[in-house]
Amino acid sequence: MTSTLPTTKMANAIRALAMDAVQKANSGHPGMPMGMAEIAVALWSGHYSHNPANPKWVNRDRFLLSNGHGSMLHYALLHLAGYAVSMDDIKAFRQMHSKTPGHPEVDVTPGVETTTGPLGQGIANAVGMALSEYLLASQFNKPGFDVVNHYTYAFLGDGCLMEGISHEVCALAGTLRLNKLIALYDDNGISIDGKVEGWFTDDTPKRFEAYGWNVIRAVDGHDVAAVSAAIAAAKQADRPTLICCKTVIGKGSPNLQGGDKVHGAALGDKEVAAVREYIGWDAAPFEVPADVYAAWDAKAAGAAREGAWNELFAAYGKQFPAEAAELSRRMAGELPAAFEGALAAAIASCVEKKENIATRKASQNAIQALAPSLPEFLGGSADLTGSNLTNWKECVALRSGQPGNHINYGVREFGMSAIMNGVALHGGFIPFGATFLTFSDYSRNALRMAALMKQRSIFVFTHDSIGLGEDGPTHQSVEHISSMRLIPNLDNWRPCDTVESAVAWGEAVKRQHGPSTLIFSRQNLPYQERSAQQIADIRRGGYVLRDAADAKVVLIATGSEVELAVAAADALAAQGVAARVVSMPSTDVFDRQDAAYKAAVLGKGLPRVAVEAGVTDFWYKYVGLEGAVVGIDTFGESAPAGVLFKHFGFTVDNVVAKVQSVLAA
Repeated sequence: MTSTLPTTKMANAIRALAMDAVQKANSGHPGMPMGMAEIAVALWSGHYSHNPANPKWVNRDRFLLSNGHGSMLHYALLHLAGYAVSMDDIKAFRQMHSKTPGHPEVDVTPGVETTTGPLGQGIANAVGMALSEYLLASQFNKPGFDVVNHYTYAFLGDGCLMEGISHEVCALAGTLRLNKLIALYDDNGISIDGKVEGWFTDDTPKRFEAYGWNVIRAVDGHDVAAVSAAIAAAKQADRPTLICCKTVIGKGSPNLQGGDKVHGAALGDKEVAAVREYIGWDAAPFEVPADVYAAWDAKAAGAAREGAWNELFAAYGKQFPAEAAELSRRMAGELPAAFEGALAAAIASCVEKKENIATRKASQNAIQALAPSLPEFLGGSADLTGSNLTNWKECVALRSGQPGNHINYGVREFGMSAIMNGVALHGGFIPFGATFLTFSDYSRNALRMAALMKQRSIFVFTHDSIGLGEDGPTHQSVEHISSMRLIPNLDNWRPCDTVESAVAWGEAVKRQHGPSTLIFSRQNLPYQERSAQQIADIRRGGYVLRDAADAKVVLIATGSEVELAVAAADALAAQGVAARVVSMPSTDVFDRQDAAYKAAVLGKGLPRVAVEAGVTDFWYKYVGLEGAVVGIDTFGESAPAGVLFKHFGFTVDNVVAKVQSVLAA
């Protein structure tokens, strides 16, 4: 957009809307929006390529507010630029079911690209988006047809840089030289506790230079022209850029600016009035002068940008019809026609081979079978590829200057997971990344964000229990699976053999509106015989694997413990006690089934015993207080897997004893 209106007035519109909305809500963070107002003017009025009428335009620039507590900055920008964010929405800031929640939420507010708030994850998502742009461009652009050509811009503050995840992702971005990533750092020296000089004295420019970034130092964050010039320079760089903008938090608040009091609380009526006088803002609360709206309005320019791109893409489609159709399919998140056939063939192969292998190997086999039909697969591992087995024969390792479809993330579990979320948000890829299950602790908040945002991120976790053996309790997962089952909208799968592993992969890929975890064993597990109907029922999360017409008890198990439950059922049968065995690879999916199906699987009035090599509390939701759980409520030990399973009671004799005690009660 172009305007003759002074940029100061454009910036003050942001300040006024931010302070008025926070004041009305009596809740929020006015300091950052007021301090970054000129930075926002520089980016959005001079560089940001977008279309307010179509927030999902494929080739738009991406804008992320990593310091998401300053959400009113983003909402003000969206409103002023012409997105479907009305003044009534601004007035409803932080209220129930409004388009303007306390922190930005994707798919709640038009124009918001990711959900931020947990500091550092926004810049991590930005790395994922810039990575996606780079890889798609390398795959689809042709001479004269740069159909994938956009920037990713991130605002971030001191808090984002204090978080360790910022180190993980920015170091990787520098190594990969993601030059379409531009971060604007709000260097105001203030956080909630006061002046950061007492706890944050990093030489941030040197830090980013060490990562391999282009760093533009000491930019006056209140000089629109200076910030704009820095952005223009950043767009010419051959690596990611950090623009260090020196600002005053709460700029425009005569009595509070520059201090921590303006960070996270309403200014108060007297100070709001003082701001109006100080910055010369005469408009009433929630009123914006017509000339300001006109200066900010990006609808016509946005329509022109998208229109020009549409013409380019139409010409591209005539010369490269297959590529155009493929890019459109992938950005729409639709699976290729060949996928279902590939999945069915993978399952059929498992049935034919009847292999007794570790489910981590079964997972790799599934990846190998599905990858040729899924060019959008983008795999990886946090420095454990040879253990997690997330690579496949045809995969190409991503390196600086060398596009690929498998990422060596390094020892960066949290960074990997949050980057994957950015990839999923961008579109065009289905990301999966792996580590040991016990290190899901490092990734946990990114898993939660994936679930909150309903993104198709696939988190692969191997070495899932005490069954990994000699590495000991630091690496043996006990509480992790149960804890992840507590995260809403996260589907967790723990398969027991090759067939269940293939089905789990298929369900994770097909799930468009939520993440999945795929949890696999280190040790070999036996193949389980099934009927065609039983195979079909795996996708329902739980099913009857072994039945008896006169069953007296139901054994429920997952993963490596299904083998134990089947063996215990055989031992019980020898004693004249018929037992049903239920394999429940995904309790999350099973819980979504209708009541009739769940009752048919679990049986009515039958006592139940659950078996899983993890904490016991979770399983009482299925077995009830009258049932029993064979589990482990302590940490593990360092010993061979067989010794550990015996030591902790994962034996046929112990399961049989539990069943007998339940039946005798």
